[in-house]
Amino acid sequence: MPSLEGAPVELINRFSERELLTGFLAAVRAGEGRALVLSGDAGLGKTALLDDMAANALGLRVLRVSGMQSEMELAFAGLHQLCGPLLDRVEALPTPQQLALQTAFGLAEGPPPARFMVGMAVLSLLSEASREQPLLCVVDDMHWLDRASAQALGFVARRLGADPIGIVFGARTPTDEVAGVRELRLGGLADQHAHELLSFALTGPLDTRVRDQIVAETRGNPLALLELPRTMSREELAGGFGFPGTAPLTGRIEDSFARQLDALPDDTRLLICLASAEPSGEAKLIWRAASLLGISHVAARPATEVGLADFGQRISFRHPLLRRAAYQSATAEQRRAVHRALAESTDPDTDPDRRAWHRAQATDGTDEEAAADLERSASRAHARGGPNAAAAFLEQAAALTVDPARRADHLLAAAHAHMSAGSYDRVLELLAIVRAEPLTELQSARADLLRGNVAFASGLGSDGPPLLLKAAKQLEPLDLDLARETYLNAWMAAMFAGDLAVGGSLADVSRAARGLPVSAQPDEAELVLDALARIIVDGPAAAALVLRRAVSAIVDASLTPEQVLRWGWFAHAAAVGNWDFTNWRFLLEREVKVLRTAGAFDLLPIVLAALGTVTTWSGEFAASTAMFAEAETICEVTGAPADAIGPTMLACLRGDEEKAVPLIHSMIAAAEVTGQGMSVTYANWVAAVLYNSLGRYSEALAAAVASSESSSDLFIALWSLPELVEAATRTGDIPAAEAALARLAESTTAGGTDVGLGLEARSRALLSSGDVAERLYLEAIDRLGRTPLRPELGRAHLLYGEWLRRDNRRVDARHQLKTAHEMFVDLGMRAFAERARRELLATGERVRQSAAESENTLTAQETLIVQLASDGLTNPEIGAQMFLSARTVEWHLRKVFGKLGITSRRQLAAALHQNGDLLNR
Repeated sequence: MPSLEGAPVELINRFSERELLTGFLAAVRAGEGRALVLSGDAGLGKTALLDDMAANALGLRVLRVSGMQSEMELAFAGLHQLCGPLLDRVEALPTPQQLALQTAFGLAEGPPPARFMVGMAVLSLLSEASREQPLLCVVDDMHWLDRASAQALGFVARRLGADPIGIVFGARTPTDEVAGVRELRLGGLADQHAHELLSFALTGPLDTRVRDQIVAETRGNPLALLELPRTMSREELAGGFGFPGTAPLTGRIEDSFARQLDALPDDTRLLICLASAEPSGEAKLIWRAASLLGISHVAARPATEVGLADFGQRISFRHPLLRRAAYQSATAEQRRAVHRALAESTDPDTDPDRRAWHRAQATDGTDEEAAADLERSASRAHARGGPNAAAAFLEQAAALTVDPARRADHLLAAAHAHMSAGSYDRVLELLAIVRAEPLTELQSARADLLRGNVAFASGLGSDGPPLLLKAAKQLEPLDLDLARETYLNAWMAAMFAGDLAVGGSLADVSRAARGLPVSAQPDEAELVLDALARIIVDGPAAAALVLRRAVSAIVDASLTPEQVLRWGWFAHAAAVGNWDFTNWRFLLEREVKVLRTAGAFDLLPIVLAALGTVTTWSGEFAASTAMFAEAETICEVTGAPADAIGPTMLACLRGDEEKAVPLIHSMIAAAEVTGQGMSVTYANWVAAVLYNSLGRYSEALAAAVASSESSSDLFIALWSLPELVEAATRTGDIPAAEAALARLAESTTAGGTDVGLGLEARSRALLSSGDVAERLYLEAIDRLGRTPLRPELGRAHLLYGEWLRRDNRRVDARHQLKTAHEMFVDLGMRAFAERARRELLATGERVRQSAAESENTLTAQETLIVQLASDGLTNPEIGAQMFLSARTVEWHLRKVFGKLGITSRRQLAAALHQNGDLLNR
């Protein structure tokens, strides 16, 4: 039935939909978190169903927001509308979330909040409010919601757990922001109910053929059934003439509204257009603007009398499509006039962004002052964490700018803002527009830099390095600091691309970077770039000292969070290049901490994967499992593809062939599609570890050769050399083993660390005999024993024990093999443990096989929660790290306590010690 926006309606049919929504409400009342997208074409009754649901939400507190097409460029406008009534609770949130939400809403000054930190803050705020009373959040017309709000609410919808919160979205088509949320798709009414509804719209009898035609052509669309007959002539209603139905249904509904508007007096139509252009519906503002246009209050009566709009304290329309029709049916000059009046009536101090937007819409042609206002609005949007809004302001500013250079600057800045938001397609569209402008050399270089960054960030690994290399060369004479930064990005992109890079290999980038002028007092960025370029161009020995200097500078410097984020990843590479695992881990842990605090969740999974690699390599499988679970959670939240690197390495070190082999194959296949050659090298390296653990040395040799020869400049290729030496000596391919050892020694000797020299000694022992071999095995055990890499120490004991057994020194062999077996069992490295067990049996020792895996093994998510709880974090702190509410964390902990047989946190440490196998599977 017809109504004004937000007014009660009477529904016809929709029995099954209402039953589902009633069940939804019952689940929320019972304490479950639920989310749903109610989708369907315009006019199908989404808003009516949402109104009905809200009216029946007994016992629930209802919060509502409706997307406004003209508010789509105002960051967090919709979110503020929804959360406004709850802001008195914001102080209950963790401090970073408080600041993020207050900054997003313009209530406090601070660094631009990360979009998912805002989402986490909203989840915590809703969770806090739901402790008092279950919540129903109704989000109508989501397709017109500003993107920052849509992203935050989509995040919340996917993270609802044990909180009594329901979120229902109304949208014509579900957007990317609510991907994965359950959908209920509306169709038209059945013919019987369509005829029933049509009768409400008619004031007299209707020809039966026309009635059937209207029902058929509207396909049961309720709004069309109500609105189209209003504008049909008497002749059409009598005989059906003039109703061909060729236009799309939504267009026909809008045309019907337009015809109803055409029947109004001129000043009423202009008032309706004015109201449609100001989505806030604020009556005082609209009447101030109306007075500037010479429109009196009397003009509202004709629209009110026919039910098109209500001019009360808040001005509302009968339907959002009517608002759209009112705006679109006005002439361009009329639209500019109403926007001009609204701009003059909007307070520049309290609402400068809306004023700037109205002023821009009022401009015919160019206006540098209006463009400057928009540029300031973009800056404020950036500060609030709304890059999409900033981009929209900058694009509009470009359209109003006369000077070509300034116009190009605005477009490049807009492209950069879209880059920050992950809108890569729009970045490329804007760069195509920029190309038509007369660009300066610096602008051209900035455009190439953006193209390269898009290629790298969007997963097109082989495309990024040559574009970034080109941009870096262009920037050298223009901005040397930016050139160095671009060379670093090109180096990293080339490392990820590996052998799949075309025209921008590590060697290409490194040679170009080596030609840069040297500063008298180089900063951290210059030191790291010089070190990374030198190791590729001049070799490990020549680069060792510079690498150590660069790592020390980064480790010892009192870096700001911004500097850690800017240079941290490159410092990791320098540390790994010198086999400096201690500083590598320190740098990774520092960067993870900074990323978590900053809410930089686009980068965090990548760094967690690297930290998980060194943690797994150290045999801390429970800790690395938790890291990989966190990374997977973040990817689920952000919509980024989850990286298989960590889980693949973990499965290989555990010796779980059933899990590992499919992961290895999928990693290689995906890498070849995206051009990420580093993943191919990594997958073959861990495959070699797996096959060596299983004693299948021919397969291990093939994988190690593939890893060491592909992307040979990469550090991962060097990691595969100890595997190659072991597999080659076991298969009798001594020349291959000797060549691999020579490559390994060149790097490990230059690095001079116990990790590198220990692996070299172990590998050299395999190619030696007699006292020399024994001395080298003992050196490997001594050196690796001083490192955190317990799996490599266990393997040194295993290889030494195998050598002793073959030398018929059974008693000595048993000691080494027992040590290895106990270490592998303790670590959860089942295949290596079985290999040690078989060797022990050959010495005459009786050894039991490892026990079967417990059915009560903790999930990866539970493992992470347990790790964080045992570290002393509170439920809200755990929730902030895992993107869960504190109540959901509490629910998971209760499940974990059941598996561990405990009842409180106080018992957690002891239970974990007694049930360590639950975490190491």
